[in-house]
Amino acid sequence: MEQPCDATVQTAEAGQSSTEARVSDLVRLGIIGLFAYWTVLLVAPFALIIVWSAILAVALFPVYQWLSRVLGDRPITAATIIVVATLALIITPLALVTINFIDAAQALIERLHAENFTLSAAPESIRAWPVVGERIFDAWNQVANDLASAIVKFQAPLRELLGIVVARLASIAGGVLSFVASIILSGIFLTMSERLSVMIQVLANRIAGDRGVGFARLAGTTVRNVSRGVIGVAFLQTLLCALCFAFFAVPARGALTFVIFALCVMQIGPGLVLIPVIAWGWYAWPASIAFAFTVICIPILVVDNVLRPILMARGLTTPMVVILIGVIGGTLSYGLLGLFLGPIVLSVFYELLRAWAWPPTPSGTSHEAQNTVAQQSPTSSEPP
Repeated sequence: MEQPCDATVQTAEAGQSSTEARVSDLVRLGIIGLFAYWTVLLVAPFALIIVWSAILAVALFPVYQWLSRVLGDRPITAATIIVVATLALIITPLALVTINFIDAAQALIERLHAENFTLSAAPESIRAWPVVGERIFDAWNQVANDLASAIVKFQAPLRELLGIVVARLASIAGGVLSFVASIILSGIFLTMSERLSVMIQVLANRIAGDRGVGFARLAGTTVRNVSRGVIGVAFLQTLLCALCFAFFAVPARGALTFVIFALCVMQIGPGLVLIPVIAWGWYAWPASIAFAFTVICIPILVVDNVLRPILMARGLTTPMVVILIGVIGGTLSYGLLGLFLGPIVLSVFYELLRAWAWPPTPSGTSHEAQNTVAQQSPTSSEPP
């Protein structure tokens, strides 16, 4: 009779121990969850800057590595040079475009307050065109008069709309400051690249093993390719357009430059803006100046077709719709930083999702990016 009693007691003790272990696990999880929640609240105001800094560091790492070797293994000096050069290359044009954009909007608001609001009439030179010159001249002036009358009629709501636009543009100034902080922080990340790489690989390995390390490397490759092939080429085209607009004193060049950058990031190209501006130049300027402007703009229109295949690795085929959603959603959600951040984040998510959902097949018909996940070794020293 004693053995059944002992078994009952042991079973009860085991059940009590199991209950205590579960309670202890719940308490530990609750404490961890509480600290995680507090950490998220503390980091949330800086999360966007930190993410963009990490993306910049990943994109600029090959340049940093090369420059450090050239300078005789001086990582801090190399990171400092990269930070200063990036600030001069990105922040200065952004600030100038933003200021010009705001000035143009304020000038338009002042014109709307005036009672004699008019639009530019057609150039007299159009009359001399054979056959259709007189008709185009009359139609131009008729449309200008009708549009000016409509703007005067609805000037009150238009002023309110432009006031909202100016307020949003003022918030872009804060985005420029966030850019400055992100670039400086990315320089710090570059100097810590080896330690951060080891931490990311260990964390990825703990989460998903060797496949997790492959995903981390695929994410780094995607960030570099999209940054160089999409954001980099778009920024180069936009910078060339901005310099061209400034040299020829094109009106509203800040707004036009901003639209061109958005179109280039969407991989549509600057043609939707440059071609109408070229046509306007032939109407408004002397033929020699219009010809020079056209000759300069033509290479800018096609530079992306030459550089993008060179800068982007083969096998990275992020659809344009993903880039488009990233640009629009990022801009609406996070302003100026979101314009850069949105397409990169969505591209990384798309590539990771594709590699996870459609793993490599023995037939070798999978995408190169998916094969990269399967073939990457976790012992590589290159940061993801």
